[in-house]
Amino acid sequence: MVLRTPPLRDVHADRGAKFTEFGGWDMPVEFDSIRTEHEAVRESAGLFDVSHMGEIEVRGPDATELMQRLTTNDVRKLSSGVGQYSAITDESGILIDDTVVYSLDDGYLFVPNAGHDEEIEERWRTHRDEWELDCTIENTTEQYAMFAVQGPDSVDLVDSATETTQAIDSFEIKTVTIDGIECLASRTGYTGEDGFELIVPWDDAETVWGAFDCQPCGLGARDTLRLEQGFLLSGQDFHHEENPRTPFEAGISFVVALDTEFVGRDELAEQTDPDEQFVGIELTERGVPRHGYDIVDADERIIGTVTSGTMSPTLERPIALGYVPAEYADPETDVWIDIRGREKAAYITNPPFEHSIE
Repeated sequence: MVLRTPPLRDVHADRGAKFTEFGGWDMPVEFDSIRTEHEAVRESAGLFDVSHMGEIEVRGPDATELMQRLTTNDVRKLSSGVGQYSAITDESGILIDDTVVYSLDDGYLFVPNAGHDEEIEERWRTHRDEWELDCTIENTTEQYAMFAVQGPDSVDLVDSATETTQAIDSFEIKTVTIDGIECLASRTGYTGEDGFELIVPWDDAETVWGAFDCQPCGLGARDTLRLEQGFLLSGQDFHHEENPRTPFEAGISFVVALDTEFVGRDELAEQTDPDEQFVGIELTERGVPRHGYDIVDADERIIGTVTSGTMSPTLERPIALGYVPAEYADPETDVWIDIRGREKAAYITNPPFEHSIE
């Protein structure tokens, strides 16, 4: 398979980055070390190249109607320049992807996860035609780079690069100019820290990347940061075919507006109290939980599966995410994780894990 490459692939290679395949893209996974990059974001700031994220634009008289029918949140509540976290479900209410939808002056921009842009573009076009709606759909994923400036110093960093970012509130998106390059800046992120995501013209990516003097970070640190917050990773914490989950199972019921009409709405209305729930798990014994490891109960019965796990750089303790039956989902419930044939003691907790730092 030929991998898609971000516009700064060679720049990152010259900086010494290591690369990995993710969602069909060849992306930097580590520049210095995951711990160094993770700590920079928690303590000061880090800069991520997340150009593998998709961008799809919808415009026209029926753009709102199409977005309302194909995402689970209430798009009609959005005013121009504001974004919302949402989900995309199939007719059974199963998650296809999660996304952020931004309302712009002349339409919508939404951000599917890496490798989903073509599938989602086709889904939008098919339903638009089926419902005879009047709007345009453009997949602009390879017209824009996307960077994330994250961490407690991110406001000062972005403010020094532009003159307008102080006025951007959480989940707002505005046009800013950085070194003469017009970009979209949103007050969003995936690390649990304050920060911004910048949507940058593909050909001007190096200019904007060079405007920030902070730690470059790869997808490795992005994963440990998001895992400490309990944020879902599409394709790993849920997968449309391999690990089908509803938004209620995945712990994002807050993005489901059942008083609106969207694909999967009727099925979801019957599943608001799921049999299994997405939980955090903290180990009390040494060992690193990984995707696919079994979660077992006191009688050594397999009750669930770890979907994500790591040694938390912040807590310096092993943490995990996964699904367990609802009767095991209460915090402090004892469970065990089978790590290479050895059961390690753990307990259920509610993410974000970082809140348990003493």
